[in-house]
Amino acid sequence: MSLPSAKPWGSLSWPNRISIFRLLMVGPFIVLLMNQRQWTGARYVALIIFLAMAVSDLIDGVLARRLNARTRMGAILDPLADKALIICAAVLLSLKDSSVPGAQLPNWIVVAVVGKDLWVIVGFIVIYLVTDRLRVRPTLAGKACTAGQLIMVACVLVSPDFNRLGYQIGTRLATVTTWGVTVLCALAVISYTRLGLSFVAQEDKPLEHNTHDERMPNEPDRPNTR
Repeated sequence: MSLPSAKPWGSLSWPNRISIFRLLMVGPFIVLLMNQRQWTGARYVALIIFLAMAVSDLIDGVLARRLNARTRMGAILDPLADKALIICAAVLLSLKDSSVPGAQLPNWIVVAVVGKDLWVIVGFIVIYLVTDRLRVRPTLAGKACTAGQLIMVACVLVSPDFNRLGYQIGTRLATVTTWGVTVLCALAVISYTRLGLSFVAQEDKPLEHNTHDERMPNEPDRPNTR
């Protein structure tokens, strides 16, 4: 008995295809950042890829709403692509060998970015174990944090070109966005924590304790001999 031919790519919605494309582009982006000191043009190519991924993220969301193509897969792939891009960019841009000259990210911004995402992932797992349901719901603070992180990475990548205008404009702009992202990460952690606690409060119930005397099966009540 022959199985029907499967077309997994054709069965995907366009928003999910775009999310997969964004995930696949993380690899070339990493390679370009790691080699920007050896090849000057690598930073510009990395910037083009980064902007293409950022724009495709917006297109992804618009298509999902207009085509009514919101799926569980999309709810996982979309934030996963964002987190993979931002975490890799933050880590590489904080390392000496792969950072942009004059705009190396401080190590504490990596802690803020990665720590926020780890907190969200752990919370997601805890909520699933408690409620036995997948809960993926972005918050306004979370969206603002993602947008701020994308702006920060873009400012770092273009900082050497802005510095040519004088007054170290590019470096100062990168520093300002770095502090802004730190604040947004803290706000996102607070918002996701409140949302997660509300999910748990709706589903979590106290364990029932057996208040009756434990007796063997079919054991008759014994008369009180006191």
